[in-house]
Amino acid sequence: MTRAEIVAAARRWIGTPYLHQASLIHVGCDCLGLVRGVWREVVGEEPEAPPPYTPDWSEALGLETLLDAANRHFTPISISSLREGDVIAFRFREHLPAKHLGIATSRTHMAHAHSGACVAEVPIGAHWRKRIAAAFAFPGLEA
Repeated sequence: MTRAEIVAAARRWIGTPYLHQASLIHVGCDCLGLVRGVWREVVGEEPEAPPPYTPDWSEALGLETLLDAANRHFTPISISSLREGDVIAFRFREHLPAKHLGIATSRTHMAHAHSGACVAEVPIGAHWRKRIAAAFAFPGLEA
C-alpha cells in the first residue's frame, strides 16, 4: 500500500456522521472507527476487535489503552517525521491518556471524526499540534 492509497481511503470517509464505536463508511464512525475502516480498506482484516469503550478512554484508570493498541499494530514514528498517510494520536490534556486519532492527509492536514460533526479534513494547526501524543505508520507501507 502507498501513502496516496491511505489518504484516498481516508478522504472517502469525509461526511460520514459521528457515531460512537461505529465504523461504517457513510453510516457512522468515531475517530477509532475511521482508522479501523481505512485499515480494512488498505491492509485487510482487522487484527483485533476493539473492546467496548466509553468516550473517556480509561481516564479514571490512567491507562493508555489507545496507544497500547496502536503500538501493537502500527509502526511508531517520530512526530517530526509525520507525513501523509500516518496515524496521529492526541491527548486533550497532558496528564490524561491519549484518546483521539486522525489520519494525516498531508503534513499540514488530517481527516478525523469527532463528536457532533461528520468526518472532516482539517488543518493540523497549533491547537492540534500541541496535543499530539504519538504518530504511527501503517504496517506494510511502501517506501
